[in-house]
Amino acid sequence: MKKFLFFLPLLILLVVGGFSVKQLYRVQSGETVDKLPSVLINRPVPQFDLAAIQGRDRGWGTKDLLGQVTIVNIFGSWCVACQIEHPFLVRIKEQNLVPVYGLDWREKKPDAGPKWLARYGDPYTLVGDDPKSVAAIAFGVTGAPESFIVDKKGVIRYKQIGPITPDNWAETLWPLIQKLKEEPA
Repeated sequence: MKKFLFFLPLLILLVVGGFSVKQLYRVQSGETVDKLPSVLINRPVPQFDLAAIQGRDRGWGTKDLLGQVTIVNIFGSWCVACQIEHPFLVRIKEQNLVPVYGLDWREKKPDAGPKWLARYGDPYTLVGDDPKSVAAIAFGVTGAPESFIVDKKGVIRYKQIGPITPDNWAETLWPLIQKLKEEPA
């Protein structure tokens, strides 16, 4: 047993080193960290109903996503990366490419999200308030922004970690959305 304990640090170092080399190889081969897998891919959207954000008539829930291809976008007025992403989401709405449902996550003040949308534009079909992370936890959200592409049957087909950008939109998101739009409901 003493012999095993003597070699334990070396074993840990080998495992951590092996993992690091594997990650470096993945990055060098073109993979990026925003392609982390989600256990929710190809599974139904979690069941929830979000209240409306302040100043809105209604929030949204799981049933609102059925029958259409949608993007669910998790954002917050406190999120710097969300400000980078936001103009592109507004452009998606202006071009009427796909409905985007917003999940306003962890606002400390109830009027923070609505003020932010009034200032930068509102790209969302509906916006729900999630101050206690109920829906965000159900989605397995680790940070904002994150987005999910949901098919017509309410199944999550893709998870985007980090901002939606013109590059990942053109390379991955838009081709997938177009493909899903062709599938039967």
